[in-house]
Amino acid sequence: MKQTNRQKPRCTGEVTARPAKVPSAAASAPATGNAPGNAPDGAPGDAPDGAPAAASGSAPLTPAQAFDALYAFCAPALVRQAYLLTGRPERARQAVEQAFQLAWQRWPEVARDRDPAGWVRATAYDCALSPWYRFRPRNRVPDPPPDPADRALLHALMTLPPSYRRTLVLYDGVGLDLPETAAETEASTPATANRLMRARQTVAGQLPELADPAELHRRLVRLGAAERLSAARPTVVRTVEERRTRFWTRSAIAFTVTIIGATTLTLRTAPTHYVAPVSPGHAVQGVPPQAAMGPLSQHELTLRAKLRGETASGPERLVPDPR
Repeated sequence: MKQTNRQKPRCTGEVTARPAKVPSAAASAPATGNAPGNAPDGAPGDAPDGAPAAASGSAPLTPAQAFDALYAFCAPALVRQAYLLTGRPERARQAVEQAFQLAWQRWPEVARDRDPAGWVRATAYDCALSPWYRFRPRNRVPDPPPDPADRALLHALMTLPPSYRRTLVLYDGVGLDLPETAAETEASTPATANRLMRARQTVAGQLPELADPAELHRRLVRLGAAERLSAARPTVVRTVEERRTRFWTRSAIAFTVTIIGATTLTLRTAPTHYVAPVSPGHAVQGVPPQAAMGPLSQHELTLRAKLRGETASGPERLVPDPR
């Protein structure tokens, strides 16, 4: 496949947004400390259009300011890109908000990343294409655009496998080159090229006018901009994640205390030695009855009368009779 050199922004208001550099808010973000951490020393890097930057010589941005700058710079475009992947505005917003919540939770890691916008974009794509969303009833109902042409293009995108759809959006929608698309989709470059070709063929088979990649790119941008898509405010995203983190932290502490208390109670009340259980009584069968003494014979009666007739201290008891 012939690869063209395209320099399209990634994270501006359009689907094609791609900054030439990482926003200064993320570049100057803290990399250590609690989530988000302490800001490092040094001046922030150059910021592209639309990304706020700290003035030269001023103090670096705080973690919240850096996160808010990255969110304001990338969230609108990511919602439009996620819409191309899902076809549902609400699901696209949820995916982007979840991705930024994870970014705020792991802000030291994101701040150290060479491309924070790419980190958030990859996470948002994973959340948008997650199969767990299909179990939510409101995500099962499609929400097609009103324009017939956009509706046909969205239907063609939804017929693609998730990996093919992601590759097509990254290459023809966002404007990444083939190696970057392969790295973000965790596939080899030949496999990514094959996915891209098959995705284009599938879309062109349903919409022949989109056989030209330039026209396909223009239609993808128009489809992403057609819907009125908006993301929540960055403070809301940060607050939700902080509340969730506190809830799970307290739940983990309460669960640990419960386990420790139950273990302590068991150790104090459990027996220290083994006592064999007493088996219940039962009737014994097959034992013969005890025999009673029968009547005495004539010899035994004579002997008993002789013993009773003699004295207890007679000579027969002192000297044995030889007879």
